[in-house]
Amino acid sequence: MVEHTPAMQAADSTRDAWYRQPILWLGALLLAASLGGCIGLIVLGVRHADEAVPTGGQLFKVPLARPSPPAPPQDETAR
Repeated sequence: MVEHTPAMQAADSTRDAWYRQPILWLGALLLAASLGGCIGLIVLGVRHADEAVPTGGQLFKVPLARPSPPAPPQDETAR
């Protein structure tokens, strides 16, 4: 039977440390890449603004402005 010496126990705990787990580093790398991509897209969007698209006064067949209200009826007795 092999006895575990303090040095062997320290080696076991070092091998199982969180920073030796590759899946955690992969997750951290994916998170950093996602955040970097988001920041990059925001910077590109700010630098290269879209030009306005001509709508012709309507968007999805809905007028962009309200029509002018009808004139109030003239009272015949006021004449």
